[in-house]
Amino acid sequence: MNPNFPPNLSSEDLARYIEQTDGIAKPWLLAQLRLQKLQERRDSLSETEYLQELTDINQDMMKLGEWWKGIEDEVFG
Repeated sequence: MNPNFPPNLSSEDLARYIEQTDGIAKPWLLAQLRLQKLQERRDSLSETEYLQELTDINQDMMKLGEWWKGIEDEVFG
């Protein structure tokens, strides 16, 4: 994650950060938003629902592959 990225943001704050930094084109930030929203809803989900959503997010992240290799500073810096 970007070193300028504040830790422990609420999903609302994270969404605002993504909008303000043109992060909508950065799928890893969208996955982070999904994770944050899932964390915020965890108490209202069954263990099965929570694990299924977490698995879905993980699968989407794995689909991103390693497209960023060699351009880490440009993409994440």
